[in-house]
Amino acid sequence: MSLVRNSITIGGLTLISRILALVRDSLQATYVGAGFASDAFLVAFRLPNMFRAFFAEGAFSAAFIPMFNRKVAEGGSMDAGLYFAERALSVLFPVLVLFTAALLIAAWPVTWLLSGGFHHPTPAQFTFAVGLSRITLPYLMLISLVSLLGGILNSIDRFWVNAAAPILLNIAMIVGLWFFHGADQYETARVQAMTVTVGGALQLGWLMIACRQAGISLRLRWPHFDVDMRNLLKLILPAAAGAGAVQINLLISTALAGRLLDPGAISYIYYADRLNQLPLGLIGIGLGTVLLPTISRLLNSGKLDEAMETQNRGIELALFLTLPATIAFIIAGEPIVRGLFQHGAFTSVDTVRCAWALAAFSLGLPSYVLIKVLTPGFYAREDTRTPVRYAMLSIGVNLIGNLILIPWIGHVGPPLATALASCLNVWLLYRELCRRGHFEADQKLRRRVPRLAIATLLMGATLFGLGPLVAPWMTGPIMIRFAALAVLVGSGMAIYGVACFLTGAFRIADLKALMRKRGTA
Repeated sequence: MSLVRNSITIGGLTLISRILALVRDSLQATYVGAGFASDAFLVAFRLPNMFRAFFAEGAFSAAFIPMFNRKVAEGGSMDAGLYFAERALSVLFPVLVLFTAALLIAAWPVTWLLSGGFHHPTPAQFTFAVGLSRITLPYLMLISLVSLLGGILNSIDRFWVNAAAPILLNIAMIVGLWFFHGADQYETARVQAMTVTVGGALQLGWLMIACRQAGISLRLRWPHFDVDMRNLLKLILPAAAGAGAVQINLLISTALAGRLLDPGAISYIYYADRLNQLPLGLIGIGLGTVLLPTISRLLNSGKLDEAMETQNRGIELALFLTLPATIAFIIAGEPIVRGLFQHGAFTSVDTVRCAWALAAFSLGLPSYVLIKVLTPGFYAREDTRTPVRYAMLSIGVNLIGNLILIPWIGHVGPPLATALASCLNVWLLYRELCRRGHFEADQKLRRRVPRLAIATLLMGATLFGLGPLVAPWMTGPIMIRFAALAVLVGSGMAIYGVACFLTGAFRIADLKALMRKRGTA
C-alpha cells in the first residue's frame, strides 16, 4: 500500500467532493445570501455536520479500525473482524435511534445552544430555525452508520469507496438548490435542509452496496455490552472530543457569533470555513484515513522504524501542500471569495468580510492537517485519551480567545481564535509523541521544511502581484470568473512547484521514490 498513492486517490475523490461543495455554496450564496435564512440553515446543518466530522472522519474510525485489525490478526481471518463489526453495529444502531429521537424532541434548546439564541430574532424566525434543525437531524444517524461501514472498507484498503460517499451529499444539495429553490430565501433554506437528509440516505445506500460487493454482509444482532464493546466505547468517547476539537471550536465560534454579532456573521464564518476546508479535506482527510490503518498494521507487525518513517513522510506531505494554501488564502482571499460567491444575494461587502475571516482561518491550516497526521500515532496504539486532554485545552483556549477577540475584531475573532487553538493542539501532540519516543523528525524532514517555507513565500509574492490584474474579471459571467480564478490559482501553483525544485524542497527523484514506495501490510 502506498501512502502517497492512496492519499492521492482519496484526495482526488475529496477534490471532486469539495469542488461540488463550492458549486453548492455558490448556489447557496446566490439564492440565500448571508442573512438570517442562511444563518438558520447553517446552524441546523452544524450539529449533523459536526457528527460527520466526529464519526466519519474521526472518533469511530480511530477506535474501530485498530480493534478491527487486531481481531482479524488474532482470529487469522476476516470473519473474526466481521463478527466484531456486527456486534458494534448491534450496539451502535439502537443508541443512534434513541439519541436522534431525543434530539428531535429537544430541537428547540439544541438550536438555541448552537446559535447562542441568534442576535435578536423574532419568534417566527426562531421557530423557522428550529424547524430546519428537525429536518436535518436524521442525517446524524445516517452518517454514523456510514462511518461503521466505511471503517470496515478502509481496513481492507478500499479507501476510495468511503472517500466517494460525500460526493452524493453535495449532488443532492446542488440538485435541490438548482431545481427546487423557492421564491424567497426562507423557502430555499428549507429545501436545503431536506436535501441534507436525502444526501445521508444516498451515502448509506452507497456504502451498503459497496460492502455487499466486497462480500461483507452484517447481521443486526441483539445488542450485548461485552468486554469488546465496552473497550470500543471507552475509545470512542475520548476520541470524539480529540478528533473533533476543530469542530467543537467551530461550534463554540458559531454560537458566540450568533449571540454577539449581527445577522450574517455566521454566514461569513461558514463560507470562509468552507474554503478553508478545501485543502483540509484534500490533504488532512486523505492522510489521516491512510495513516491510521497503515501505522496500526506496522506496529502490530513490530516494524517501529517503518511506522515512524511513514509518519515523517506524512508530516512532510502535509506541509508541502498546506503552506501554499495558507499564504494563498491570506494574500488572495478576497479575489477568491469574490470570484466564487459575489453574485445574486451575496454583495461586495459580504466578500470583504468573508475574506477577512478566511485569512484568519488559514493561519491555522497547517495545524488543522497536522492534527490528523499526528493523532494516528496515538490511536494506532489504542491511546485515545491523550489527544482528548490536549483537545480540551485547545477548546478552552478557543473559548477564551473568542470572548477576547469578538469585541475587538468582530466576526474575524472566532476564526482567529480557532486557528490559535489548533496551533496549540498540534504543538502538544507533537511534543508528547517526541517525549514518548514514538516520533523523531528525521534528517530529510528537517532539511525540507525551511525550503518549503522559502518556496511558499515566492508563491505569495506572485499572487500579490497578480491579484490586482485579475480583480476586474472576478465579477463578470460565471465562466469568466472561473477562468480568472484558474489563472490566479494555476499561476501560484506553477511558481510554487518550480520554487520547490529550485530550493531543493523536493526533487523529481524524491517524488518518484515516494510513488513507488509501498508499506508492508
